[in-house]
Amino acid sequence: MHLVHFTPGAGTMYCGGCLRDNALVTALRQLGHAVTMVPLYLPLTLDEADQSAGTPIFFGGINVYLQQKSALFRGAPGWLRDLFDSPALLKWAAGKAARTRAGDLGELTLSMLRGEAGNQARELDDLLSWLQTQPPPDALCLSNALLVGMARRLKDGLRAPVICALQGEDFFLDALPEPHRAACWRELADRARDVDLFIAPSRYFGDLMRERLGLAATQVRVIPNGINLEGYGVGERLGTTYHGPRTTDHGPQSIVNGPQASLGGGEGAVLGYFARMCPEKGLDTLVEAYIRLRQRGRAGRVRLRVGGSCGPADTPFVNSLRERLQAGGLLGDADFNPNLDRAGKLALLRSLSVFSVPARYGEAFGLYVIEALAAGVPVVQPRVAAFPELIEATGGGVLCAPDDPEALAEAIEGLLLDPARAWALGEAGQRAVFERFSAGAMARAVAEACGGGFGDRREEIEERREELG
Repeated sequence: MHLVHFTPGAGTMYCGGCLRDNALVTALRQLGHAVTMVPLYLPLTLDEADQSAGTPIFFGGINVYLQQKSALFRGAPGWLRDLFDSPALLKWAAGKAARTRAGDLGELTLSMLRGEAGNQARELDDLLSWLQTQPPPDALCLSNALLVGMARRLKDGLRAPVICALQGEDFFLDALPEPHRAACWRELADRARDVDLFIAPSRYFGDLMRERLGLAATQVRVIPNGINLEGYGVGERLGTTYHGPRTTDHGPQSIVNGPQASLGGGEGAVLGYFARMCPEKGLDTLVEAYIRLRQRGRAGRVRLRVGGSCGPADTPFVNSLRERLQAGGLLGDADFNPNLDRAGKLALLRSLSVFSVPARYGEAFGLYVIEALAAGVPVVQPRVAAFPELIEATGGGVLCAPDDPEALAEAIEGLLLDPARAWALGEAGQRAVFERFSAGAMARAVAEACGGGFGDRREEIEERREELG
């Protein structure tokens, strides 16, 4: 098949959606499918080879913004719009975008959802014109539901079905101020009728969005997100070339922490976090749990290791956590590692004894959980949203009460004081990830879904191909 995959860029910040899409496109190509990955808004920042390299950025962030703010600019000459789509200017704009709050984006979001009827209709026309010069696609894949405004125009112009991933859009939309919040949800529900199939990463989120958008059960299929597993095997940790699930006779301590660290109480235990460093992901809850864990002292001198995306808007929050740790005399035992590349991420995950990202909102999936489990690290997550589903599917961790530092501290301490249990959870979780949550498994399921959506339009696509020669 030939697929076109649209992915919004996050500029200078790592974005879970971008990483997931890039891994998906890589795996689809490895399966023999032709995939054109189209970046939108801003450049992609990735920790693997960029699968959109060579494809122009459409809906450039500066043009999108100016077209929203100025009716005069909507008629700007093409050379001026091309200038604003230059990589240098988009890189500059990425720093500004990192400071933007969801609450400031109501009008722009609504306009984008309106597609050909919105202020950015010219950008949509340019995208369609370019796609019509490319090989006819068998399916169009949208990275998230906030892109559904382009579905109607692209379907009419390309005669291809549209497959749309659901990736936590509710949190963003619910953060918009009224009246834009309600208007965006209404427009999204209307435009959802242009989508042939939605793909949800979890049963939890599929059911939630099906209810909120008024979708039929047959319109939503659950396909868990997957990751590139290269580098996660125990052989990678020990300097060999083994790439499969971990098996070893070295015992629980070396399994969970690598050959140089210990799991239980003592100097070697490390509590870890790897996600965006923001309140929504519950990093402050984890810091409070860590302080309580250390104050009790039963697990010994546990270290805290934090990694993940940290943009300008997140810096004040992270600084406040540093001050909190300093006040507790623990800053010297805490490491903050912002914006790590892939090698840095893998090294951080391999160093951990227990992992937790106690997100306080309705997480649609939690790719970071799969990443930690792939490294063999047991996880502790709140009993909300998609987390119970992930823990049930992998057997790789335990659940606790949400947004409760005391409950989180107790759950983490329980694993640190029971290395055999922690080792068993980490081993079970890694085995499940290698079997069911790889990028390859995700790609095979997505390809099957796209093939099904394409089936009833085969004659139209073939006619289109003949027209284009």
